[in-house]
Amino acid sequence: MKIKFSKYWIASKQQRKQRKYAANAPLHIKRKFLSTNLSKDLRKRYGKRNLPIKKGDLVRIMRGKFKKKQGKVLNVKTNYGKVYVEDIQAKKRDGSKVNIPLRTSNLQIIELNMDSKRVIEEKKKSQSKEENSGKEENKEKNKWVI
Repeated sequence: MKIKFSKYWIASKQQRKQRKYAANAPLHIKRKFLSTNLSKDLRKRYGKRNLPIKKGDLVRIMRGKFKKKQGKVLNVKTNYGKVYVEDIQAKKRDGSKVNIPLRTSNLQIIELNMDSKRVIEEKKKSQSKEENSGKEENKEKNKWVI
């Protein structure tokens, strides 16, 4: 991996190459690294295990000091791979409060921000794929029946 970033690079066992790939990736790929798993009811409803996190999503913190707390996503820093959640703050020496950056791997989406149609489109795609695969199977069955 001598090139700064290669979209054709598949994988390596070497951790340094994996880190280099993640660090030098363009933002549209880094955004996919910020996927967070969905709660069980959302998994059933949308037929997906995880989705890229967005501002406005309601999340539950699964690990760390703030475990089991919930809040809305205030900000997503794609460059740094961090997420800021409402009411998850630390107190500074001067008494002011500052938001704490969290990793998406320690979060779970409870409720999606439905301002955009991101999930509905993906659900339609997955349903259409299932329908198409079913139609192809029927075609193949009908094809052989004479």
